Amino acid sequence: MEKGEVARLMAAARAARERAYAPYSDFKVGAAALGDDGRVYVGVNVENASYGLSLCAERAAVAAAVAGGARQIIALAIAADRPAPPCGACRQVIAELGPEATVIWEEGAGGYVAKKADELLPERFRLEGGRGS
Repeated sequence: MEKGEVARLMAAARAARERAYAPYSDFKVGAAALGDDGRVYVGVNVENASYGLSLCAERAAVAAAVAGGARQIIALAIAADRPAPPCGACRQVIAELGPEATVIWEEGAGGYVAKKADELLPERFRLEGGRGS
């Protein structure tokens, strides 16, 4: 993935992060997913007093992409106040819709990490005969 595309996705994730709803942890996360339709879809974390009902930014961005018509994720960028690779649940969702997707998160001053979804979750759950097989 070229640097210009990474910069575009990271900028969208950073802008989205400002709209996150994180009154309990104050840990705001934004994500930007590049769909197979060429569009960028954003998501934010949305916390809930019942913590188990909280939604991660990565899953919100993937859901927005699907709702917008994308059927595959090409890349996903994550912006937070500190390095924040996706959690296990998000890795499963990303891998379902983009096993070859590049997943990017910030690391240090201006740096970032980029890995393929299959690298992050090499033994993901798959239904036999289903799309994720």
